[in-house]
Amino acid sequence: MSSRRCERLEESIKQEVSKIILYELKDPRIAFVTITKVDITADLKNAKVHISILGDDTTRKKTLQAIEHAKGFIQAKVGAQLQIKYTPVLTFCLDESVQKSLRISKLIDEAVKGNDIAIKGELKE
Repeated sequence: MSSRRCERLEESIKQEVSKIILYELKDPRIAFVTITKVDITADLKNAKVHISILGDDTTRKKTLQAIEHAKGFIQAKVGAQLQIKYTPVLTFCLDESVQKSLRISKLIDEAVKGNDIAIKGELKE
């Protein structure tokens, strides 16, 4: 299987799942969700959908449960949109990279503020 075909299929799945979650799922448990990446196996039978959910741990947990609950619906909609022989089985997993980057950004901001305070203290002396 060409890697180019896999990349195109991953991008198509990413776009379709994003549209379905945004426009077609009406579950109130679903918070702000971003599809960050899709990894598909070489045989095109399975696709791992990485999702990032903004909010606290409880919100992320409830949103992931709601998406898992709607997995069959999402799978059917993706299958209807993609024009391939077999629709890959979708597996959803939480992507912590956005949360980690927000935490790192916050730590950097705190360090810069602390450094500014130290510099101002030195200037006064």
